[in-house]
Amino acid sequence: MAGSRTALADIFQAAGKAHHQAFAATNGDDPEWPEWYARHLAGVLSELLGAELRPDALATDFKSVDAEMRARDPGAEWTLYYADWFLARRSA
Repeated sequence: MAGSRTALADIFQAAGKAHHQAFAATNGDDPEWPEWYARHLAGVLSELLGAELRPDALATDFKSVDAEMRARDPGAEWTLYYADWFLARRSA
């Protein structure tokens, strides 16, 4: 069963908070953030989207959606932009 936009946005919001806490000592600076998010979210996103998402492929997805959002709509609410992106491209 495919996830909803709101559910995905909530998952991304929670992951953002967890990432911020994990990297508080570096003031959130983490050049490897796509890999962190991919490892952190692979299971839950696979379940919610109904498709197996491997962390390596998911890290590439995070890099792609981030670059796209920055180019097309840098002022967008990132959690909703990411939710729409994943629903359009990775939902079963």
